Amino acid sequence: MLATFFSAALQGIEAEPVHVEVSAVEAGEPKILLVGLPDAAVKESCDRVFTAIRNCGFFHSRTRTTINLAPGHVRKEGPLYDLPIALGMLVSTGQVKAENVGDWLVAGELGLSGATRPVRGALAMARLARKLGKRGLLLPAISADEAALVEGVEVHAIQSLDQAVRFLTGEERLTPLAPATARARARPAADSPVDFSEIKGQQALRRAVEVAVAGSHNLLMIGPPGSGKSMVAKRIPTIMPAPTLDEQLEILSIHSAAGRTLRGEISWGTRPFRGPHHTISDVGLLGGGTIPGPGEISLAHHGVLFLDELPEFKRSALEVLRQPLEDGEVAISRSAGKVTLPCAFMLVAAMNPCPHGFDFLLAACSTPFYGFGVFLRSLFYPRAVAW
Repeated sequence: MLATFFSAALQGIEAEPVHVEVSAVEAGEPKILLVGLPDAAVKESCDRVFTAIRNCGFFHSRTRTTINLAPGHVRKEGPLYDLPIALGMLVSTGQVKAENVGDWLVAGELGLSGATRPVRGALAMARLARKLGKRGLLLPAISADEAALVEGVEVHAIQSLDQAVRFLTGEERLTPLAPATARARARPAADSPVDFSEIKGQQALRRAVEVAVAGSHNLLMIGPPGSGKSMVAKRIPTIMPAPTLDEQLEILSIHSAAGRTLRGEISWGTRPFRGPHHTISDVGLLGGGTIPGPGEISLAHHGVLFLDELPEFKRSALEVLRQPLEDGEVAISRSAGKVTLPCAFMLVAAMNPCPHGFDFLLAACSTPFYGFGVFLRSLFYPRAVAW
């Protein structure tokens, strides 16, 4: 018997449709065949799925089972296919009789007990389901909260494999999550741990930061150690306007694709702040990998990218910032495909002054900042200055 469930594969920050086809045949030697260009994490799913099925009160039929993840030319990665594979096995072996399973996009990792665990890219999956006219999504709880931010599609939080079976067979009714409820859960605390009002003195620098934020300009701060450059940079997002709904969804879709959830490192209504170490590689800054994913510049989309100790960064890492700063997006080409990631960010950098007094030459020769503004020199040298 053939069972087909609808799922998705992440390509950058977008999702592509994947059909999970499970066919169980009585004839032949009992064996599991998993095809469709899966990675190691997907291949390991069979052991997790078998144990979860048994622990949820079902049995693993001794049949020859073929699992196909279509289309075959798209590489599949991660444990998000555990839940659709398990449901497909139960339907194909006749243990579960469910209708209209193709109306739902299903994704989720399974624990050995059958409990679901969150997966990356829930927002992208919700947009894909809405685009393809699907009725809704069945996702783990945390991932469902993210997906519910997209309007126009039903999102149901699934706690376990057994609950997913009861829902598909009509034995249990679930209330879809409302976008307003999801946003309320994701809303951060009213008081931020840092605030721009905590900066005392530094009038020239504060004015330069305010002008830079108002005009979406990039900023270079030069000053001796301990003058407050990093402290000021970390508080810049607190004086930036709150992101619009579309901007917030863009931010969360990037962070969701990178594995950062709403209840973790990123919150609703805040702009991102990224401060990579100066030893970061070109790929870590720009993005990439075997299957292209977002880098630091994309994680800073609609926020602040802070480069402390600017002269310590590799020249190649600084050179790759030129085109993304001009275009607001970065195109990454790899053997697995080409993706375009958004990266419209405010670049803020800090550096110590030259011991020989050539601060202006150092600033003017810093490639990403060439031509961005006017070099401001403070009469009070111990204070940080902005350019």
